[in-house]
Amino acid sequence: MMMNSKNLSLAFKENINSQGMLKIANYLKELGKKSMKYFLTSNPLLAKEQILNPSNEFVNNLQKDIPERANALFICSDPNSYDLTDKFAEEMKTCFFNSGFKFKNFKVLDNRNAKEKSELISEAEVVILAGGHVPTQNIFFQQINLKNELKTANKIIIGFSAGSMNCSEEVYAQPELQGESLDPNYKRFLKGLGITKSQILPHYNLIKNEYLDGKRLFEEITYPDSFGRSFITLNDGCYLYGDGQYEIVYGESFIISDGTIKK
Repeated sequence: MMMNSKNLSLAFKENINSQGMLKIANYLKELGKKSMKYFLTSNPLLAKEQILNPSNEFVNNLQKDIPERANALFICSDPNSYDLTDKFAEEMKTCFFNSGFKFKNFKVLDNRNAKEKSELISEAEVVILAGGHVPTQNIFFQQINLKNELKTANKIIIGFSAGSMNCSEEVYAQPELQGESLDPNYKRFLKGLGITKSQILPHYNLIKNEYLDGKRLFEEITYPDSFGRSFITLNDGCYLYGDGQYEIVYGESFIISDGTIKK
């Protein structure tokens, strides 16, 4: 929100009359904060073309927020799958480069360098959260205390599939692997990074008709889990954008809530 000098002077007068200089200092501190911006995607890549998916103004909106020659950090989904992480990170870097983004540095964070996590996260202007298995990534995020590391950070967050899902305050870890929907010990709701309250379900266009453990993934597993909650489905090429003050979904999406689905 922009304020002109008249509004500022009125705010100063009100603060002085009420609680004095301390409140003014706190007011200025809050006013000077820059909000984190986030792009929570289903799949941001066109892998065959080796570019970012330009649908729904994705590349154009990224260009507005990502500074030139930014430092980027790719945070893995499985901290011990080094080869897979390196493969995905290189693919992501290539797609960004071919779409016009020339990063100064593009580093990877997993268990090889987890002890350096504070320094790596601090120096990054852009943080990319990989796709993968939601609970596995969630555990790693907690191990490196990522929520706290990002708490006061002014960064661009780009989530990819599981990375987007784990950005929620309460993560819905939709069963994905064989046996997960039947396992009484499988936790479907996890503590997330708290970047958004929205609970995201990516790849809807690809998985909406899938079966898991002999049941329809959505109608017989996800819909019953939605009572008292709202899940936002995203097709590949769609994303949720937020800046700390408002959120907007770019592209077609549906809301699953209380056992039903609607636009």
